[in-house]
Amino acid sequence: MLIYIMQCTEKMGMERKIINITGKRQVTIPLKFFEKLRFGKEAECILTDDAVILRPLAASDDNFTMEILKDLVAQGYSGDELLAKFAEQRANIKKTINVLIKQADEIAAGKRAGASMKDVLGKD
Repeated sequence: MLIYIMQCTEKMGMERKIINITGKRQVTIPLKFFEKLRFGKEAECILTDDAVILRPLAASDDNFTMEILKDLVAQGYSGDELLAKFAEQRANIKKTINVLIKQADEIAAGKRAGASMKDVLGKD
C-alpha cells in the first residue's frame, strides 16, 4: 500500500517529507518547499476532513491585490501615493476579514443570530 501511495504521489508531481511536530505544536517547513512555494511571514492553514493544508498566504491573496490596485489606479493614484493607499486598503481588508470570521464563528457557536434568506435576498 505504501509503495502504491508513493507511486501515485510521484505521478501527481507531489513531493513528500516527514517532519517533526514540537511540544508547542510547531513545525518547520523544509527549505526546499519553503523556497519553491515562496512562503512569506504568514501561511494559510486549512483544515479538511482528514488533512491540514499549509500554503503561502500570498497565493490566495492575489485576487484581492489585483482588485485593490485596479480600484486605486481608477481613482487616479500613482507612485508613492498608490503604494501608501494600497497598504492602507490591504490592512483594512485583513481587519474586515478577521471581523467576519469572528462573527461566523459566533453564529456557528449559537452565540449570535445569522442572517435569514429574506435578509440576504430580500425575499422568502
